[in-house]
Amino acid sequence: MPSTYLLPFTPRFITLTITIFLTLILAVAFAVDPHLWLAVPLAAGLFLTGLGFVDLVQKRHAILRNYPIAGHLRFIFEAIRPEMRQYFFEDEKNGMPFSRDRRAVVYQRAKNELDVRPFGTNFDVYAVGYEWMSHSIAPTPVAKEAHRILIGGPECTQPYSASVFNISAMSFGALSANAIRALNGGARLGGFYHDTGEGGYSPYHRECGGDIVWEIGSGYFGARNADGTFSPERFAEGAANPQVKMVELKLSQGAKPGHGGVLPAPKVSPEIALTRGVPVGQDCISPSRHSAFSTPVEMMRFIGEMRRLSGGKPAGFKLCIGHRWEFLAICKAMLETGILPDFIVVDGKEGGTGAAPLEFLDHLGTPLREGLDFVHNALVGIGVREHIRVGASGKIASAFDVARAMALGADWCNSARGFMFALGCIQSQSCHTDRCPTGVATQDPTRARALDVPDKSERVRSFHRQTLHALAELVAAAGLDHPGHFRRAHFFRRLADHEVGSFAELYPELESGELLRGTRDKRFADAWRLARADSFQPAPLN
Repeated sequence: MPSTYLLPFTPRFITLTITIFLTLILAVAFAVDPHLWLAVPLAAGLFLTGLGFVDLVQKRHAILRNYPIAGHLRFIFEAIRPEMRQYFFEDEKNGMPFSRDRRAVVYQRAKNELDVRPFGTNFDVYAVGYEWMSHSIAPTPVAKEAHRILIGGPECTQPYSASVFNISAMSFGALSANAIRALNGGARLGGFYHDTGEGGYSPYHRECGGDIVWEIGSGYFGARNADGTFSPERFAEGAANPQVKMVELKLSQGAKPGHGGVLPAPKVSPEIALTRGVPVGQDCISPSRHSAFSTPVEMMRFIGEMRRLSGGKPAGFKLCIGHRWEFLAICKAMLETGILPDFIVVDGKEGGTGAAPLEFLDHLGTPLREGLDFVHNALVGIGVREHIRVGASGKIASAFDVARAMALGADWCNSARGFMFALGCIQSQSCHTDRCPTGVATQDPTRARALDVPDKSERVRSFHRQTLHALAELVAAAGLDHPGHFRRAHFFRRLADHEVGSFAELYPELESGELLRGTRDKRFADAWRLARADSFQPAPLN
């Protein structure tokens, strides 16, 4: 039975419903024949019934609001450590997507709890692939102010001072209205930005007043004509809102590059359909490519137009690196047109999504570190790196993740997974079914009601604040003043039992202007010859 029916008759409330009926039967039986043997189960029934109603009205635990009485089993099993906790937290060592210890730390930081632990690391520091950061004998004082970065190139008239840690793109539709409200409320409280995702700049993004980066995908949701093409007028109207700090063109995302966005039919409610301009109850699939441009030169002119239409706000693009010559073709288009984006966000293929084909999730696209290294070096190689800021996203949730990405060339980082955990996501992997147990990734109003916006907004702010504090401690431990000062030589990886390499060795850097002078670096040489500003298709090699 759909969960939009009366609450007591939904499957999620079956435990409470059965408890109420059994308690009523016991009460009638006890009234007719008041024996002691009936008193004990009646007392238990009354207790459980009362507990169920308390679960429904309390606001701290979304699981209990959606699964009264039965939800307590999860917390009981979690409390039995370490034997039972493994069933509720995936183990990174067994190939699962996120380690239980790291996710537990996110929860602790979101709840403003102490996030330290005894007995040392759980990592095998001699295992191949283990990574670490070097520290200084003379640490610097821990910064008291949160680290920020100014975004905006020479053509930008409204530069934006961004936190170095922000909320990555997650659309309304993929997330519930309450989840969007809580994320944006936390962004306002914490002074960081919230990326809308390609689903549009919805009313729920506007309610709390947090800083917005408006992402425009190939569906042009919120800025489209009736035929699905880009509408300059609608875009200018939305971008003029002072809440919108930057505008971002989405070329691809890490979890499903080359596929287009997917909002499964069960989540396309009348409200979503109205917001996006699509049919109710049908899969909402964005085109895999843009209709507003077809060549690198046209793309750069489109970004320039986005900047103009937004009133001079920072304009950039997001992508997951695929064919290397295509990104280098964009670089050649920058040089040919003289139009530079204010920023580029590099999304790693390890980034998450609400729905995507298995093959895309597992095997398509470039992982974040290699993609970030390539983009940074390409911009250095054409001599424009100092004019373009670079963001990074893709399975980033800890201060170490941020520090490592910044050492590889990022100016700031975005996180989706970490902030979803801060909202209470338990990674049930039911996002595409519209049956999210915590009300985060659903359009079912009876499930979404479980997510209390004020409480979760505070958790979002707390997770951000404590993660930045941990980052400041790492910066100080390395003897630095800002995370932008991290270099590749600060980070190391175990390559074999008796072999260690620094990131400086593993990810060598180009010299400024090297691509223009001609490079022999095998990562770039052939791809640079293939790149052409007038087409995304490769040029023939002689």
